[in-house]
Amino acid sequence: MLMPVRCFTCGNLIADKFPAYQSRIREEEPGDVLDSLNITRYCCRRMLLTSVETMHQIIPFYEAMHRQNKKFRTDIN
Repeated sequence: MLMPVRCFTCGNLIADKFPAYQSRIREEEPGDVLDSLNITRYCCRRMLLTSVETMHQIIPFYEAMHRQNKKFRTDIN
């Protein structure tokens, strides 16, 4: 995932806390995890709460594009 290194609003470092947040979020409430990681500003909390695994959404489109290009090249030759 492409997690920003710093919060867009205040500039606090948040990327180092993301792996711990991601592993603990499956077992605990998000608010409790953020509190235990000492993330108190709402802008930093927003950065972690709204993060999305974009790579898993992009890969199918890339694979489809690759297949289409491969088919196009075989049709030309």
